[in-house]
Amino acid sequence: MKVIKVIIPAYNEANSIAKVIKDIPEIVSEVIVVNNNSTDDTALNAQLAGATVLTENRKGYGYACLTGINYVSQQSTPPDIIVFMDGDYSDYPEELINVVQPILESDMDMVIGSRVKALREEGSMTPQQVFGNALATTLMKWFFGATYTDLGPFRAIKYPVLMALQMEDKTYGWTVEMQLKILKQRFTYTEVPVRYKKRIGVSKVSGTLKGTIFAGVKILGWIFKYSIK
Repeated sequence: MKVIKVIIPAYNEANSIAKVIKDIPEIVSEVIVVNNNSTDDTALNAQLAGATVLTENRKGYGYACLTGINYVSQQSTPPDIIVFMDGDYSDYPEELINVVQPILESDMDMVIGSRVKALREEGSMTPQQVFGNALATTLMKWFFGATYTDLGPFRAIKYPVLMALQMEDKTYGWTVEMQLKILKQRFTYTEVPVRYKKRIGVSKVSGTLKGTIFAGVKILGWIFKYSIK
């Protein structure tokens, strides 16, 4: 039986985090919520829902993910698979079984949950998200021959592969950094279609002009950095 752990970066997700944790399948051995400088009851609600709660006061999606990875790396028995998902309840956590299936059955190194248009609730992704995803995945196709269709945050990866990537981005570039390093280090990957719904609360990235611009710059920066290596 493979050991699967979930890492959820969370900033002010008090209204949604317990719902996310509740819907995670029982095949997961530990749910790790990284409270990323929240000013509400995110940490308390996550703890009451049964998650391990860590604190990372440096704001940034990547900072939170790295804190979760560091915690796991210090455990006596490493997991086989790490799953990342958001804490805003836009994903369907029960679909984790589908997301990890290519690793369990086909020995894939990484799986992206692709938020395909046919399965997305109307309005669940902003126009800038849709455009940004299309631009980033098209550039990765041109430069690297990649077959990605999404930078979706709902993803699974073998733990040894994750450690080999030596992830470093602290903020908005986390997802694209992982996908680029998978390509450059010639690990195997695939996508599975996942449903996607309107999040609870306001997005900290696509919901603000500042977040949208910074995310776009970070994502394009990673792509162009790797295109000239």
